[in-house]
Amino acid sequence: MGEWLLEEAAAGAGAKADPGLQAFDLCASLPSKNLVTSAPMGYQGQRPYSNLKRDLDDKESLVSEHKQKEKGNCRQSSAIFNVVNSITGSGIIGLPYSMQQAGLPLGILLLLWVSYVTAMISYNIITGDTLSKVFQRIPGVDPGNFFIGRHFIIGLSTVAFSLPLSLYRDIAKLGKASLISAVLTAVILIFVIVRVFTLGPYISRTEDAWVFAKPNAIQAVGIMSFAFICHHNSFLVYGSLEEPTVAKWSQVIHVSVMISAFISVLFATTGYLTFTGHTQGDLFENYCRNDDLVNFGRFCYGITVILTYPIECFVTREVIANVFFGGNLSQISHVLVTTVIITMATLVSLTVDCLGIVLEFNGVLCAAPLIFVIPSACYLKLSEERWIHPDKILASVMLLNGVIVMVVGFVMAVLHPQDCSHGQEMAYCFSTNVSFFNISSFLEPITQPPVLNISTF
Repeated sequence: MGEWLLEEAAAGAGAKADPGLQAFDLCASLPSKNLVTSAPMGYQGQRPYSNLKRDLDDKESLVSEHKQKEKGNCRQSSAIFNVVNSITGSGIIGLPYSMQQAGLPLGILLLLWVSYVTAMISYNIITGDTLSKVFQRIPGVDPGNFFIGRHFIIGLSTVAFSLPLSLYRDIAKLGKASLISAVLTAVILIFVIVRVFTLGPYISRTEDAWVFAKPNAIQAVGIMSFAFICHHNSFLVYGSLEEPTVAKWSQVIHVSVMISAFISVLFATTGYLTFTGHTQGDLFENYCRNDDLVNFGRFCYGITVILTYPIECFVTREVIANVFFGGNLSQISHVLVTTVIITMATLVSLTVDCLGIVLEFNGVLCAAPLIFVIPSACYLKLSEERWIHPDKILASVMLLNGVIVMVVGFVMAVLHPQDCSHGQEMAYCFSTNVSFFNISSFLEPITQPPVLNISTF
C-alpha cells in the first residue's frame, strides 16, 4: 500500500496542488525508497501497474507528474457523481445537528479502515430509521410489526441491495447508481426547504437558538469533517477515469467539492432553521411520522444511502486487500472479504440506534486526524520551504486545529453525549393547540386534533 501511495502521490502533484492532499497521498510511503511497484488496485477494475523500478525521493514525489497513465473506463461525469455521493452520504443528515452544537503506514490504514466501517454503520442506522417510519404509514400496518422494524429493514436492505452492489469489482460500475443518488438528494433537499416555511413557524424556538457558538461546537467540527472526508475514494475514482491526468482529476475534485458544499450548506441551514435546538443527529428524526411529504423524502434518502453504501465497502475491502493479500483478491477471497466486512458492520448497526453519537466519535477520532493532522504533519516534514512561508504557516494552523478538535471533541463527546430520540415521536408532534398549514388545501391553516396533521395528500 505504501509503495502504491508513493506512485499515486506523484500523479496527484504535477501542479502546485493542495499541500494537505499531497501530503496525505504521500504520508504512508515515507519509509519507501527504490520501490518495485505491484498492482494493489488492479483487482478492483483498474489495469495493474507494470513492475517498474522507481527511485524518487520524497520531494520529487510531491511535485512530479505521473509518467504512466493508466486508463479506466469511467467518464469524468461518473467520477464526479461518485465523489459527490461519497461526501453527501450520511454526512448531510447530521450537518443540521452540527450547527446545533456549533507504525505510520499501518496506523494510517487502520484509521482509514475504522472510518470506512463507521460510515457503513451510519448508513445502516439511517436506512433502518428512515424506512421504518415510511412503512409505518402504510394503511393497516401495525407500527409494532416486526417486518417494518429497523432490525428487519437493515437486514433485508443489506442482503437484497448493499451486498450485491458491493460485490462489484470495478467502482466505475457504481457511476449510474451515484447519479441516481445525487438526483434523489436534490429531491430531498427541496422537501427540507419546503418544510422550513410550512413547519418551522409552528415549532417553538429554543433558548439561545441563534448563539454563534456553544461549548460543544468542537463536536460539530468533527461531524462536518466526517461529512467531507472522501480521501479514501480518491484513489479508486482517479484510477477509474478513462484517461487519468492531473488536469482531469483537478476538475473532478473541484466540481465535486463545490456541489457537495452547496448541498451541505443548504441542508445544514434549512434543517437548523426548522428545528433550532430540537435538531437531532439524524434530521429525519425531527419530522413527525404522519408527514407524508417528508415520508417520501425519507424513502428517497433510504434509497440514496443504500446506493452510497457500496462505495465505502469498496475502500474498506481495498485496505484489507493491500494489507493482508498483497493487493490482489481471488474471486473467492473477494466474496468472502466483502461478506465479512458487511456482516460486521451490519451486526454493529443493529445494536446502535443513535446516529449522532456515531458521527461525533468518527469525526473526532478518524476524520479530524485524516483531514487536519496527518496531511499537515507530512507536509511540514517533507516541505523544504522556510517556516515563515505561508504554506507552512497554514499547515501548522491546520495541524494545531486538528489536535484541538481531536482532544477536546473526544472529551466533550464523552462528558456531554447528545440526546437521541431513539425513534420516538418529538413532543411538538403531539401538541394539542397547534395550527398547521395543510398543504393539500393550499389555502388556509387548520386546527388539528391531538396529533399534528402534516399530511400532504
